[in-house]
Amino acid sequence: MESVKGKNVLITGGAMGLGKLFAERAVAEGAASVVLWDVNEQALKSTADQLEAAGGKVRYESVDVTSHEAVTAAAARALADTGTVHVLFNNAGIVRGNCYFWESEPKDFLATMNVNSVAPMVVAREFLPSMIKSGTDCRLVNIASSAGLNAIPRMAAYVGSKWAAVGFSDSVRLELEQAGYDRVKVTTVCPTYINTGMFDGAKGILFTPMLEAKDVVEQSWAAMLTGEPFVIMPWTSKLTKLMGGVLPVKLRDIYMRRAGVYNSMDEFSGH
Repeated sequence: MESVKGKNVLITGGAMGLGKLFAERAVAEGAASVVLWDVNEQALKSTADQLEAAGGKVRYESVDVTSHEAVTAAAARALADTGTVHVLFNNAGIVRGNCYFWESEPKDFLATMNVNSVAPMVVAREFLPSMIKSGTDCRLVNIASSAGLNAIPRMAAYVGSKWAAVGFSDSVRLELEQAGYDRVKVTTVCPTYINTGMFDGAKGILFTPMLEAKDVVEQSWAAMLTGEPFVIMPWTSKLTKLMGGVLPVKLRDIYMRRAGVYNSMDEFSGH
């Protein structure tokens, strides 16, 4: 896929942050339509107005992606309008609290799992059949996290949700290949902390600065177009994953502590 020109793009969590930047990129490339889902109605309208002023054909809807019924109904409306959603960004995500797991509230870790793990499955299930049936180049991009590659204290539920997201996403990629639907490609995006406000207060990790949202979008977009299976950024996340896989657990833990991974959430204050 050379660009999304003439394609229909749907973005969950599309009102702000990475989602808004993905939408701006889609409009700039001449997408046939851009569908935005989010629970923040005010931000949704503001973003949609900006995109329409830039020449985009935008449809937006307040959708709670943790509600199967809401997703099914909204997906049906999106497909009725577009025929096929060619590019789907599963971008909606949350992070809750800064505490040890036993201090957390069940409502918080259940919400984390539902938004970050279950919702991408439900949303993808609504659109993959039509992508396959279209016989055209289509893309599914799941925004996971480097937290889905390594354990991190004080964010057990978030890490668990992103491990699930990574495993789901890459397994679907393999299933599509195995079934012979090689025109539908899946990209799993695993960045470290991004400066969107979601991870304010998170401490830096050795050789790993806070990522700029525009850089994450740039690399994710390029990988989406070419159908690359993974975006892991920065390079230190790949090193950390490698070290975690080859070192004995005790040595791994020493390395992670000294690199600052295990203390990165001590002063987290984001949203």
